[in-house]
Amino acid sequence: MSSTEPDRPRRTALDALHRSLGATMTDFAGWDMPLRYGSERDEHIAVRTKAGLFDLSHMGEITVTGPHAVALLNHALVGNIATVGLGRARYTMICQADGGILDDLIVYRLGETEYMVVANASNAQVVLDALTERAAGFDAAVRDDRDNYALLAVQGPESAGILKSLTDADLEGLKYYAGLPGTVAGVPALIARTGYTGEDGFELFVAPGDAEKLWQALTEAGADAGLVPCGLSCRDTLRLEAGMPLYGHELSTSLTPFDAGLGRVVKFEKEGDFVGREALVAAAERAAAEPPRVLVGLVAEGRRVPRAGYAVVAGGEVIGEVTSGAPSPTLGKPIAMAYVDAAHAAPGTAGVGVDIRGNHEPYEVVALPFYKRQK
Repeated sequence: MSSTEPDRPRRTALDALHRSLGATMTDFAGWDMPLRYGSERDEHIAVRTKAGLFDLSHMGEITVTGPHAVALLNHALVGNIATVGLGRARYTMICQADGGILDDLIVYRLGETEYMVVANASNAQVVLDALTERAAGFDAAVRDDRDNYALLAVQGPESAGILKSLTDADLEGLKYYAGLPGTVAGVPALIARTGYTGEDGFELFVAPGDAEKLWQALTEAGADAGLVPCGLSCRDTLRLEAGMPLYGHELSTSLTPFDAGLGRVVKFEKEGDFVGREALVAAAERAAAEPPRVLVGLVAEGRRVPRAGYAVVAGGEVIGEVTSGAPSPTLGKPIAMAYVDAAHAAPGTAGVGVDIRGNHEPYEVVALPFYKRQK
């Protein structure tokens, strides 16, 4: 999966296929990835109404094995990995000693003493290095498996039906945030019911050599159901509508999970010490005494699109900052996520705007997410 030239972005196993489909490619976190194949709006709507197929092979897979695998993960991460059942997955975070977020992660329990940690592409090396360093003194091995996996995702209301036609795996029994080994179109895969779109969907971890065969099989199986290939651009607008944080935007080393409104992922009650515990106890106390800025949704009254870094204003004062913004195909209006002062965070708060090139454009404060699928 790696390019042999160090100054060039890495290419996934599906690179030639994306180019044959006319994808617009972009450098994302050191990988050459499809941004869009045609209209990003059409791709977005396909995922909301039918199904979309994504190449997510840039994500970072790290395997942790051994008798102390769970003890290492409990020490290294803020969540309680000891309570993750076999075949289940858990959303969690890895923090610095000062409580700052290094990355948000999904941890899959693949066996009695085998776990797979999936990191964001931009942070995969940072997470690998941190886990390796934190493994000192534990009878556990940390393995970089990024070159051993390709990752395809089928997302949208038709995804289960499409996948069902290609596998004997028990998809109906597969809960959200769970994974099971199976065969899809004759290809061995870890089938996970996870995703980053706000829709039902599946992520398929396979050997890179099997990726193209699986992509083609899914494309053929989904043709009548309206499945289309999708790039990173619509993945971003889908996760934004679903109120899902993106590292480098809503999450960073300058924020603790409590600053990000995600203190629930920190499990102080778990056995043993963990990296960042002391700082996070203090952060939790600060948040309880004086609420930090709150992550809210903003919906434009006009047509101008807010971007990350734009100031949120009220009464002539800066009260926050936009972290992500884009036109919403589902709402038909520009939307944004922003951290704002607690006094202006209640849905419906009047007089809130975004400074867009010197103009204070009016915005409505709303609760996140902007979009929630019908179960």
